[in-house]
Amino acid sequence: MPGVTVQVKGSQSGTATDLNGDYSIKAAPRDILVFSFVGYQTIERRVGNDRTLNIVMEEDVELLDEVVVVGYGQMKKRDLTGAISSIQGRDLERVPVSSAAEAITGRLAGVQVTTSEGAPGADIKIRVRGGGSITQDNSPLYIVDGFPSDLGLQGVDPNDIQSIDVLKDASSTSIYGSRGSNGVIIITTKSGKEGFYANYNGYVGFRKLAKTLPVQGAFDFVRSRWERQLRSSGTDPYMTQIIDRYGDWNEHEALYRDMPITNWQKEVFGRTAFIQSHNVSLTGGTKTIKYNFNYTHDDEDGIMVNSGFKRDLYKFRFDQTVNRRFKYYVSVNYLDSEKEGAGTTVA
Repeated sequence: MPGVTVQVKGSQSGTATDLNGDYSIKAAPRDILVFSFVGYQTIERRVGNDRTLNIVMEEDVELLDEVVVVGYGQMKKRDLTGAISSIQGRDLERVPVSSAAEAITGRLAGVQVTTSEGAPGADIKIRVRGGGSITQDNSPLYIVDGFPSDLGLQGVDPNDIQSIDVLKDASSTSIYGSRGSNGVIIITTKSGKEGFYANYNGYVGFRKLAKTLPVQGAFDFVRSRWERQLRSSGTDPYMTQIIDRYGDWNEHEALYRDMPITNWQKEVFGRTAFIQSHNVSLTGGTKTIKYNFNYTHDDEDGIMVNSGFKRDLYKFRFDQTVNRRFKYYVSVNYLDSEKEGAGTTVA
């Protein structure tokens, strides 16, 4: 093969093969030669005592065809006409949040992530390049491991995500039709690999309201009510009602200066909330059979009393390669979530 790059690993010494695939390079017996070519797998070989190294390059099908997973199947990158944004799962694992939607906030160009409120487990809205309809739903289409999902990112654990691809333009409409008019978010979860691996990922923390609004005491409240009514109505009957309710101006000091009050802001939002998340995954298999089991438990207390969110998420995936032409996988997901409290957006 002509044009194959041959380089001594860890140095600037290198060359390329000629039209016949021949090459010549100076290297010591302890050196390692790296052979690379676009569309083919990179190969490393130690020189040793050999004066001639003959290498057979093996095709890397995904690199050669630039395959992009788009949902129901795979398509070559040249067949996609619109903009694509991607993020890898390893970037999401570093963010200590229970929702994958929160983890991608600000990480994908043209993707807007908003939370309806600050309560744990609150609904999260995702918009791809804004809303396209005034009266209809502007939510994107979610594809999880090749199948549409109504839960979207809420039903996927961030630790179990391999990659997220967002189709934002004509590419989404041409592939998915009208369902992809608001964009398509493609979620690929992790699958098994050869060997056996056990992983744990978790965090524990606390949340507390950093700053509260100043509130009036009983004395200040009565004085402000009295002054406001006096300026607006003078001596009309409404002013008489204020005096009857709170007393005359000269009586306020004795009645209200030392009166205890209840700061409902602190009573309702003053809790120190405990949060925890635990993830356990078991991955293994052989060359033809692979499996992946993932379990996540999330438990969040809200800063507002009587609010919280609990979730248990189970996922099992089994892959088997029967032969070169036939491969199948089975994926089972189970989600059990409990949300405490009505939140702050309910009238």
